[in-house]
Amino acid sequence: MTIRTGEATWVVPPYRAVWIPAGISHTITMSGQVAMRTLYLKPRVAKEQPRDCCVMNIAPLLKELILQACGFERLRKGVKRHRHLIDILIDQLEIVQTVPLQLPHLSDPRAMKVAKVLTDNPSDSRTLAQICKVSGAGKRTVERLFQEEIGMTIGKWRQQLRLMQAMCLLAEGAKVTHAALEAGYSTPSAFIAVFRKTLGTTPTQYFKTVDSRWAPPGNRSLRASH
Repeated sequence: MTIRTGEATWVVPPYRAVWIPAGISHTITMSGQVAMRTLYLKPRVAKEQPRDCCVMNIAPLLKELILQACGFERLRKGVKRHRHLIDILIDQLEIVQTVPLQLPHLSDPRAMKVAKVLTDNPSDSRTLAQICKVSGAGKRTVERLFQEEIGMTIGKWRQQLRLMQAMCLLAEGAKVTHAALEAGYSTPSAFIAVFRKTLGTTPTQYFKTVDSRWAPPGNRSLRASH
């Protein structure tokens, strides 16, 4: 799934979740076949959770808790076994690991023009200096704008864009080689190296299906919100 808010874009791979705090307007786009579980938490039980959106890894225990919770129409604190399940769910959510799959949005018109060119065609082979010309500003100016607004170089932003684009293609069933080249990597090995550095494993292993109970065949995702 791809989640977009006014602030940023997040990609949610199979067996991961996205945390969406209450009141944040967002859109969800599915890549390939997706089955989704959604948990809604009341503010008083989610007060220790992040105040911003984030992508989370789902540990085996948390996965089983989610499956169990989704078997009830509603969990009620007044029911003893419901209360125990809620308490363990909250405990697990408080120690969950986040995944760096966020692409911040820009607001300066010049930076936005550059971001749009890159987003429209992540495999654009032009240099950053050439792409920056479309904004009417030089590379140095655009670099400064990116750093000031999102604390990230334009090169790092472009790398993050390509990684997320490749992940969407993989989720749709593309082979690693095709996803890498379509996303703008010079070689599949270059993509695999960036993927491993960012997420600690290979694309094939990351997208490997390990539990048929989680959802029907296809890509699996969970959206957790309150």
